[in-house]
Amino acid sequence: MAFFEASEGPWPALLIGVPLLAAFTAIVTWRAARLLIWSGAAVVPVLSVVLLARVIHAGGLRLPIGGWAPPLGIAFAVDGLSAGFIVVTGLVMAGVLLFALPQFTASAPGAAESRAGYAFVPLVFLAWAALNALFLSGDLFNLYVALELLTLSAVALVAIDGRSGTIAAAIRYALFGLFGSLAYLLGAALLYAVHGTLDMALIAERATADGATVIAGALMTAGLAAKTALFPFHAWLPPAHSGAPAPASAILSGLVPKASFYIIVRIWFDVMPQAAGTIMPVLLGVLGSCAIIYGSVLAIRQEQLKLVIAYSTVAQLGYLFLIFPLAGGGGEPQPWAAGAWTGGIIHAFSHALAKAAMFLCAGLFMEALGHDRIAGLRGAAHHLPLTVFAFALAGVSLMGLPPSGGFTAKYLLLTASFAGGQIGWAIVIMVGGLLAALYLFRPLTYAFTRRGLEEREFARVPRPRQVIPLLLAGLSILLGIASAAPYDILQIGRPHAAVEGLE
Repeated sequence: MAFFEASEGPWPALLIGVPLLAAFTAIVTWRAARLLIWSGAAVVPVLSVVLLARVIHAGGLRLPIGGWAPPLGIAFAVDGLSAGFIVVTGLVMAGVLLFALPQFTASAPGAAESRAGYAFVPLVFLAWAALNALFLSGDLFNLYVALELLTLSAVALVAIDGRSGTIAAAIRYALFGLFGSLAYLLGAALLYAVHGTLDMALIAERATADGATVIAGALMTAGLAAKTALFPFHAWLPPAHSGAPAPASAILSGLVPKASFYIIVRIWFDVMPQAAGTIMPVLLGVLGSCAIIYGSVLAIRQEQLKLVIAYSTVAQLGYLFLIFPLAGGGGEPQPWAAGAWTGGIIHAFSHALAKAAMFLCAGLFMEALGHDRIAGLRGAAHHLPLTVFAFALAGVSLMGLPPSGGFTAKYLLLTASFAGGQIGWAIVIMVGGLLAALYLFRPLTYAFTRRGLEEREFARVPRPRQVIPLLLAGLSILLGIASAAPYDILQIGRPHAAVEGLE
């Protein structure tokens, strides 16, 4: 990673400190939650954009904490990749908090007596702080701490309503998370034993393809794959995401899996690209391909909308792991690697926005109908036109249709596949797009069906709440229309292995 050493102090720590302060304040003075939501939704995204502007101006930033540089101290490390994730996180979190404002604040009927009403706002701000800390960290142990705070917050959000089904899903999630944490921590400890530091930039200077480094990378990758819900470690995801409240599901699907994926990308492209070899990239690509097909097929078979969206998450996460085989593993320069790496990251951004919009739409359908059965969505387009339109826009991005961000991402992945002569991955991408059309057109078909419309009873849903998922879905489309900007941002501090390919 090529970073500019900044000396003005760790001001990006506000991206961690502000959400943490909001979380603790919400616990102590819960009735101020509404004010905290408005304040956090305004301040933290602005700080994210300011950080992005600094990165664009100065290139990658490396900010020693307290004036102590690694290996004695720790440092924040920010480039186009991390700044991009921080901005997308800010947009999704702000949208989710504003969407949940009538449901989980003191003004909501019965909120004061409910566990969900008391805990939701602090947990979301804790998750927000953990995500920002993770994307800012340049140290493998700090990544572990941030990832654990995120996992604990996410598990609590799954079980927040106290129902037996969601508690069981949360326990399953916690067990997978425990396995992932132990594997990651063991790998990090092995790297420290070999290289005497956990700073990623210093390890990158010292790491070779020795056995200990390869084993450490494999352990960390296995643990992070479990947290990302990569096939076959996906069993915790559908019940967790479908059982949680819709705003929590939007975070759990749109952002939480991206955190562990981000660390995997850092490990192999920034820290130890020379240790990737030929087996690891192909193995991750095969597991990603299995996730695309398996998740899509199961999504087609579901009768509840939230389960369709949850299994769609399993499938869409699989595309992210195609960047590893497409970025190489053959040991020679591969000029298409940069396109594959950038395409995978843009897909992560697009999926975060689109999937958050979809879960919020599902929540609105449940509020209006009292359920999320697909067959019961008849007439939804007539009563909830903005919500159905938002769901359709998000579907356009997930299917990879122009002019969405999903189209830009999959176009780059397909281009890399054909340029490298790796046609198998291209076939998986195209088949996955067709399967996505099948499971997304089905609820839309019911929503536009007017037969029996006079028999349907829809509760009133305020239009401002319908606008929020529409804005998130629109941003996933804008990501493709204005794709030159995110593409250029991702080239700031881009690792060498993302240009030449993994070795």
